[in-house]
Amino acid sequence: MNLYILEFGRERKPSFTGITGSYLGVSICRKKNLNTSKRMEVDGKSVTRSGKRRKTCCIAVIGSIVGIVILIIILAFTVFKAKRPVTSYDNLSIKDLDVSLDIAKLRVNINITVGADVSVYNPNKVGYKYGDSTALLNYRGQLVGEAPLMAGDISAGGTEHINLTLTVMADRFLSNSNIFSDVKSGVLSLNTAVKLSGKVKILFFKIHADTSTSCDFNVYTSNRTIGEQQCVYKTKI
Repeated sequence: MNLYILEFGRERKPSFTGITGSYLGVSICRKKNLNTSKRMEVDGKSVTRSGKRRKTCCIAVIGSIVGIVILIIILAFTVFKAKRPVTSYDNLSIKDLDVSLDIAKLRVNINITVGADVSVYNPNKVGYKYGDSTALLNYRGQLVGEAPLMAGDISAGGTEHINLTLTVMADRFLSNSNIFSDVKSGVLSLNTAVKLSGKVKILFFKIHADTSTSCDFNVYTSNRTIGEQQCVYKTKI
């Protein structure tokens, strides 16, 4: 059926351009919506992948940290395990000895200087640092002489040699009632002791370590020699 419209005496067919344009617009909008949904799906997949990557990285970092900590603990208790330093006397000698008896007054005039060569061995894989100390000289359990020991460091696996000079304090020596009979017999029983307190640094830890040695010996006043030397060594961590 043909429709005709009269306009000012002229015939004109109706135009369907507007209707066609409307259908084209709807089609274009639908295509845009489809493209947008596809992009959203792609973006969602990208976010999921990046999340998985972050999670994998976090697990790897945590695993590395745990592995390092375990390695440090293993090294601390095996290769770098703290060991006890050892102190020993290499030699004891008489540097000076003057003894005289006053039988009338039952007095003794005595002057003794003892030389001691001490070694401190550090068996650790790291250095050993010790503080100031004092070497002691005892007579029958009584302190009669001493010598200062300065602080120092001993390298890993190293040995420190220390030379000491112990001079008797005569007033303390003579205050002991046994001195007269001992000098008369020609034998003085003495003891010398050294103790060092220090630390060993194992990785991030500082471990306290003490080492000490004590020697009992006899001094023969007739020939100025030392005999019957017995030493005891102790260490503590």
